[in-house]
Amino acid sequence: MRFVIIGSGRVGLRTARVLREEGHEVTLVERDANKVERARNDDFEVVEGDGGREEILNRADLESADALGALTGNLNVNLAACMVGKHYDCRTVLRIDEDYREDIYRKFASDVDEVVYPERLGAIGAKNALLGGNIRAIADIAQSLQVVELTITDESPVKGYSISELSLPADSRILAFGKADEPMDIPLSDDSLEVGDRLAVLADFEVLEDVRQILVGDASRASAQAMTGGN
Repeated sequence: MRFVIIGSGRVGLRTARVLREEGHEVTLVERDANKVERARNDDFEVVEGDGGREEILNRADLESADALGALTGNLNVNLAACMVGKHYDCRTVLRIDEDYREDIYRKFASDVDEVVYPERLGAIGAKNALLGGNIRAIADIAQSLQVVELTITDESPVKGYSISELSLPADSRILAFGKADEPMDIPLSDDSLEVGDRLAVLADFEVLEDVRQILVGDASRASAQAMTGGN
């Protein structure tokens, strides 16, 4: 796929690197001369100029782009870039840094395909580092919902069970399953749970401890309490 990234700062450049490593084509748009030079030294194609202006974005060939990521620290530039991207039928991703009120967030969310909060994603990474063990937060879906990845341990009460034999709390759902060292995929009813296997689960914060006890056992109680705020 081909992507146009607005902003080659910390967030934009790291995103571009990840996309390139996965084999995608990336063009960066950046107005700061120093950042332009840094991105070009990293062998990226860079269009120099204000990413919120259509004439600048046209130089990045939006007509051939699959998606546009407006990832600068300037909300006005990001929103303007996304509006131009929509005109060219690009998928649009808008970066927001501040913790905006829900009504403002909803307004932006209706204008673009997705809104991202880099600080929130960074917080999830920090939380994972603090949690350690066999529980890893993947995403905060809402105020009371989180997607977590849990790894089956020797202490797991369901070790040797199949997916169909699991009985999880009502406010939780299995989203994906992966054997140890294999990519995650859609869970099948006859998939067996062995040590090292991983499950991605969507759960309400109130039942995360119950989910942990069922899938992991007591080995990582402290980690689960840190994640759920338990004592």
